[in-house]
Amino acid sequence: MDEYFNILKFLREAVAIGASDEHIMVGSSPYIRKNGFIIKTKIPPLTKEDVDNAILDIVPASIRDRIFTMCDVDFMYEIKDCSRFRINYNRQLGQPALVVRNIPYKIPELKNLSLPEVLYSFANYQNGIVLVTGPTGSGKSTTIASIINQINATSAKHIITIEDPVEYVYENHKSVVSQRQVGVDTATFADGIKYALRQDPDVIFIGEIRDRETMEAALKASETGHLVFSTLHTNDAVQTINRIVNMFDESNRFIVRKQLAETLRATVAQKLIYSEAQKKRFPACEVMVVTSTIKDYLIKDESEEIYSLLSSNTVDEMISLNSSLAMLANEGCITQELALENSNDAPELEKIFRGVYQGTKALYE
Repeated sequence: MDEYFNILKFLREAVAIGASDEHIMVGSSPYIRKNGFIIKTKIPPLTKEDVDNAILDIVPASIRDRIFTMCDVDFMYEIKDCSRFRINYNRQLGQPALVVRNIPYKIPELKNLSLPEVLYSFANYQNGIVLVTGPTGSGKSTTIASIINQINATSAKHIITIEDPVEYVYENHKSVVSQRQVGVDTATFADGIKYALRQDPDVIFIGEIRDRETMEAALKASETGHLVFSTLHTNDAVQTINRIVNMFDESNRFIVRKQLAETLRATVAQKLIYSEAQKKRFPACEVMVVTSTIKDYLIKDESEEIYSLLSSNTVDEMISLNSSLAMLANEGCITQELALENSNDAPELEKIFRGVYQGTKALYE
């Protein structure tokens, strides 16, 4: 082993074995995440000097002189011919630490992500909002990047991304892609959206909707004829709608529900499930396409009816999470036991496996 902790060598080796994330902290061996699982490396515990030197090896010059006075900051780093990395510098019990997410150069094609075919149609929308949701590490950014790259490859449009920080980097194909980083190219997500409207956009990607101001700007962008993509940390369509509505004061929520009814085109809630048998992860997806019926439920605040429609709809290309899990189990991608562990409603999924629901047959044809 080297006399000192070489973070560049460590990151190269992590990428080579298929890790998605790395955790570096004082007093502990580094950890990696692979296939969703945290794994301890055999590297000896790192000293504060090891971690300080690692940070100085990769931190941008613009914040190098003050990095150790900061508490939390995100930045990007690139190792040529290896990968890009989204890096979070943070402090734990007063000590510096890094959490690294590996961002591949190549953006996967939708057809290679095992996602529902209905997602292909999202690239053809002309306006409105499409939200991709799920927990950290569920593949949200990759799904949206693949949709945007499909637009880039097939349509002559101006695509603007507003991210914190910029993750996937696009080359211009049929479209022109402008990428802006919060804190570097624009002050905030809301400012980025506001000024994007003056930059002749067709499509706007907002890295994450974190607050009411960003949500208001996203709604305005979609209302004025633009197609907006973004992410939220929610687990299903109903939770997504409730999260958005609850960002606003109670007196404004009816107006927000009406805005959503007019602008929301679809939501995709996804999670990645590791199959021990196949040594890979598969996406389970809930897809809600906003129909006239969904619009009516949105305005009337009848969110439970939305879930019922998702569970029973076989016409509008909607998919409930349980339907997706059942298909993965039926196709042998995951076991029924694993599907039940990842279900938000295990009793319902058990009924699907027993064929209780009339619509179940459609899942297996």
